[in-house]
Amino acid sequence: MYDYVIVGAGSAGCVLAARLTQDPDVSVLLLEAGPPDANQNIHVPLGYLKLAGTELDWNYFSAPEPRCDGRRIPLPRGRVLGGSSSTNAMVYIRGNPRDYDDWGVPGWSWADLFPYFRKAEDNERGASDWHGAGGPLPVSEQRSGNAISRAWVEAAVQAGLPRNDDFNGECQDGAGMYQVTQRGGLRASAAAAYLHPATSRPNLTVLTHMLVHRVLFEGTRAVGVAASQLGHVQELRAAREVILCAGAYNSPQLLMLSGVGPADHLRLRELEVVLDQPAVGANLSDHAATYAVWGTEEPESLLLAREPAALEQFMATQTGPLASNLAEAGAFVRVEPGVPAPDVQFHAIPVQILEEGTADPEGHGMLVTPCLLTPETRGCVRLASDDPTARPIVRNDFYASERDLERMVAALRLMLEIGAQPAIAPYCTTGMVVPEDDSEEALRAHARRTTFAIYHPVGTCAIGSVVDEQLRVNGLERLRVVDASVMPVVPRGNTNAPTIAIAERAADLISGAAPLASVTSPAASA
Repeated sequence: MYDYVIVGAGSAGCVLAARLTQDPDVSVLLLEAGPPDANQNIHVPLGYLKLAGTELDWNYFSAPEPRCDGRRIPLPRGRVLGGSSSTNAMVYIRGNPRDYDDWGVPGWSWADLFPYFRKAEDNERGASDWHGAGGPLPVSEQRSGNAISRAWVEAAVQAGLPRNDDFNGECQDGAGMYQVTQRGGLRASAAAAYLHPATSRPNLTVLTHMLVHRVLFEGTRAVGVAASQLGHVQELRAAREVILCAGAYNSPQLLMLSGVGPADHLRLRELEVVLDQPAVGANLSDHAATYAVWGTEEPESLLLAREPAALEQFMATQTGPLASNLAEAGAFVRVEPGVPAPDVQFHAIPVQILEEGTADPEGHGMLVTPCLLTPETRGCVRLASDDPTARPIVRNDFYASERDLERMVAALRLMLEIGAQPAIAPYCTTGMVVPEDDSEEALRAHARRTTFAIYHPVGTCAIGSVVDEQLRVNGLERLRVVDASVMPVVPRGNTNAPTIAIAERAADLISGAAPLASVTSPAASA
């Protein structure tokens, strides 16, 4: 018997486990389906490229996407201590203040969340009006030194974008280098930042290789979970609450496996209905992205990471190609006239990635990917069967909204314009995967052929429909969801930092601590 049973040791689960066990009178059990984060490719930043499809990856795929040439799109998710923060590209982006204000949920506006972003942060630049220092989560400058990334920023400026040295500062618009969740050139996952410093506490128990099958109920009250480890099924009890932190795919899957979801769907999967809740698994929102790849004769890409000199450099100084987070540079832009905030984000990657990483690079080069920040399309997560080991069915339904496709075409035009500027010309000499031309038809075809999900799923247990303002599951007792699935809409940017901020605030809600005072900050005008 534990006070709290937390399911999932990803970004949110690690934060909650660390924060709740600061009270020595509270006992916490943290369950993770994957292994410990011992693989060295987690901690050497560029090493995460070797983790896809391994035991550290849930290795999900979407259902066939009807408007993307019927392709099943890869959906990698971290299955390890730290979750996807142990396998992601480490980009630190909070989103735009308007994102949280537009949720319209009391307690979850930008003014409410901004103090938690700062509480979590330990920015290499030091404390300021917009940043925190001394928090658990390191935020650092790029250490790779690759010339292509900085050349792309210069090309974006030549194309008319403003230069932006801090996407999390006064204004989000513009082009610049991303800050990353690293310390001293090593990945700073949520496990490294929050969980490992807390593991010596006697009131924290962490169990890995634990696949949770379902939440246990007595009536409408959650009392624990059933989980298996090495095939042995056991029941683990919670005296206070069960907290699902399994992510935007697995949290709704677990609710449905537990009898909480659309009643007709559950009955078809031969599951007993505890609560008919059609919103569970609905409202899936992710950033659709497309890409182009160029080759160059200049020996400047991250292929240099294969050279013995790169390993020697990293071992000596934790700099160079192996310190790269891959998505080193980027931009936030407005492609649709009159929008109140950026609607497209770019990631510039100084290496060729062909056939979604399944083909070898043909030489040095780069990849640029624009993604839609404010998609209108919504998908869903559903059960394939009542077997907890079965992968969920994920339908993104990209471009169900025609407006989404129109904005993607505009983003591709801007991508090509940046790629034609003098600063980046030496690194974009040969088109490897590019639109046939800049016609509407060619750009639409390119989008259908190359669109992928950029790994920012949210919304499937949204505040206001599935959970209340305290993140408690509506209609049930002693059950909460705390992860990216509670965001009603995907924010304008990468989702790791917002998930951590949500978990920081949730820890105060759960423990009964007074929430950090909401503020009107300079960033609130961004």
